[in-house]
Amino acid sequence: MVSDLNILLVTAASVGFIHTVAGPDHYLPFVVMAKARKWSLAKTSLITFLCGIGHVGSSILLGGLGIALGVVLSKVEGIESYRGNLAAWAFVLFGLGYMIWGIYRASKNKPHKHIHYHTKASAHEHEHVHENDHDHLHKPEKIINLTPWVLIIIFVLGPCEVLIPMLIYPAAEHGTMGIVLVSVVFAIATISTMMVIVLLLTTGFNKIPFGKLERYTHAIAGAVILLSGIAILLGL
Repeated sequence: MVSDLNILLVTAASVGFIHTVAGPDHYLPFVVMAKARKWSLAKTSLITFLCGIGHVGSSILLGGLGIALGVVLSKVEGIESYRGNLAAWAFVLFGLGYMIWGIYRASKNKPHKHIHYHTKASAHEHEHVHENDHDHLHKPEKIINLTPWVLIIIFVLGPCEVLIPMLIYPAAEHGTMGIVLVSVVFAIATISTMMVIVLLLTTGFNKIPFGKLERYTHAIAGAVILLSGIAILLGL
């Protein structure tokens, strides 16, 4: 029995790592949003951590309730599948909306020239954008500032498809302690992998000079999230 539990724990750690690395939706949304919203590494880490907790915790809770109530595995998997579709469509809608807003914002911040006259005989012109000025986008900005909460909600909806059938239900044979141990190991493996990948990619991504494309970072972020949702729907 102990050896069987040890095998499950090793499996939990391995599956947690592999399923995170294999799913770009676990980290790309944070990388592109950190770039677009200019989040610090500390804020990016916190948001990633909270989303990871919601992502894993919701499946652990559902699996635990399923075992406690004697619900057959197939029904629990059906609920997980439904939650997965909800999360995918949430990604699609949020990504599409954010991309459209990003395009609108970029169009409002087109580079333009000003001519400055110093004397009657001399003058110079320079090109700039009003990225930091009040551009009358205050209400949309307030909505977009809810981005971290939107991501957290989406990740709470998003299930860890492999957790319940491969780990929680088999762990039930080892009692409550088995379920707890397997869940904790899987959670640590998944969340730590998410955070490491996000921090590494964010650090590298932030060093890339975007130049004139900088004003399109919001649109790019929305497009990446949109594609993540489409990939989930297509089972990629």
